[in-house]
Amino acid sequence: MSVDAMPADEAGTDRQFVNALARGLEILRCFQPGKPYLTNAELSRQTGFPKPTVTRLTYTLKKLGYLGYSEAVGKYMLAPGVLGLGYSMLANLDLRSLARPAMEQLAEYSRVSVSIGVRDRLNMIYVETCRSSARVTLRLDIGSRIPIATTSMGKALISGLPSDERAETMDMIRMADKENWPRIQADLDQALEDYQTKGFCMAYGEWQSEVRAVGVPLVGVPGEKQMAFNCGGPAFLLSHNRLEKDIGPRLVELVRSVEQNLGRP
Repeated sequence: MSVDAMPADEAGTDRQFVNALARGLEILRCFQPGKPYLTNAELSRQTGFPKPTVTRLTYTLKKLGYLGYSEAVGKYMLAPGVLGLGYSMLANLDLRSLARPAMEQLAEYSRVSVSIGVRDRLNMIYVETCRSSARVTLRLDIGSRIPIATTSMGKALISGLPSDERAETMDMIRMADKENWPRIQADLDQALEDYQTKGFCMAYGEWQSEVRAVGVPLVGVPGEKQMAFNCGGPAFLLSHNRLEKDIGPRLVELVRSVEQNLGRP
């Protein structure tokens, strides 16, 4: 979503909204795994911003140390300034160090991976992950992005939102994928029911056919971002019965313990 596509009260009528800053940040968001190098023309196409505007923004971001420029390929790339911001954010997430011992235990017990993700629009970004010693496991590292609508982590986060925020998020998903919305809506409705009755949500191949997982949202912790945990791996290691009767309840117990230690009311 480009800044131009933001709601009018944010990008237009909100007098406190700094459009130039928002556009600069939107440029930085274009650089993602698989897209390390981008030209001004490519950035213009992705954001919808006029190319002269993009040229001024990339020049400024390069001056500030947030973008670099590769003479070899003639394209821009993220610079260490962005890494500094991201590292500061991760370092200040107390729950990572608090949750890691229990995450490692569950990962080893389940023989798959346990991760924490934070919401970024219609994606979840991994901010911590623990793998088991098993050779076969998911290879998603810190910084990996997964869709919010079709993964256990994302479905759990949506299910844990207040009803008004959940409705707004589902409307965003609908607008982003109208063709598949009926199927997605039915799956999210089932996820909400699972969360309300079991405390966790399941993904049984909706995102990737060979991946199975359970997810639990982090709720009721003042000052924390919208976050969720998951435990998942290859389908042949995680039957539906094992996810529902064993791994799911264990993940719920882990997350509730984290919430209590973080000062959940």
